[in-house]
Amino acid sequence: MIQGRGRRLYSAAVPEGDQSVTIIGASGALGFGLALRLGGAGVAVTIGSRDAARAEEAAQKAQALVAGASFRGVENGVAAAANELVVLSVPFRNHSETLTNLRSSLRAGQLVLDATVPLAAAVSGKATRMLGVWQGSAAQQAQEMVPDGVTVVAGLHTVSAALLADLGHTLDEDVLICGDKREDKARVAALIGRVAGLRVVDCGRLEMARITESLTALLISINVRYKTQAGFRVSGLPEPLW
Repeated sequence: MIQGRGRRLYSAAVPEGDQSVTIIGASGALGFGLALRLGGAGVAVTIGSRDAARAEEAAQKAQALVAGASFRGVENGVAAAANELVVLSVPFRNHSETLTNLRSSLRAGQLVLDATVPLAAAVSGKATRMLGVWQGSAAQQAQEMVPDGVTVVAGLHTVSAALLADLGHTLDEDVLICGDKREDKARVAALIGRVAGLRVVDCGRLEMARITESLTALLISINVRYKTQAGFRVSGLPEPLW
């Protein structure tokens, strides 16, 4: 457990929240689990993949698991343009290429929640080691690559993909996010907060993503040692946080 001294983070009200979201990479483990949880919470989910057929297959699979939810699967470019809030959940080896391909689809005013982690496993290294990123973190690289007017928030680095996808598991952990605009982070908190058992904690400016991203490698090491799926919970914080 991470220990923290509690202070009120914001006095502003949480926005009502986006009713729809795009998840680029939802055919992968983390993105798919997040799609299931958000779909079950009443959010309409657009699943994006480089292969439209693979995206549609993931959407159909999600629909079979969450009755009554709204899922659709399309090619990445179409998916990125579909909603104002876009979650990027791709392996680091595909991060730069994906963002390059999305430049013509993303537009000013959109918000990207980047869950990418630069693990050494992306280049056949150890999953408990991090790769150096020139900009400082994957999220900062994303902010450099998205079109002007698109902002990036980093988050979801410590949430287990397996536990997200296990709808019978009761979640009880914190989601650590970083970003340069308070209103963007409040918007992400409103979305992620719709998933029962997930509490969103503001960890500061986007530059702090270099630390939160590295916590993935730490958790992998802990999970291997104890054969579990651990998460983080920050103690001592006030309620409500937002």
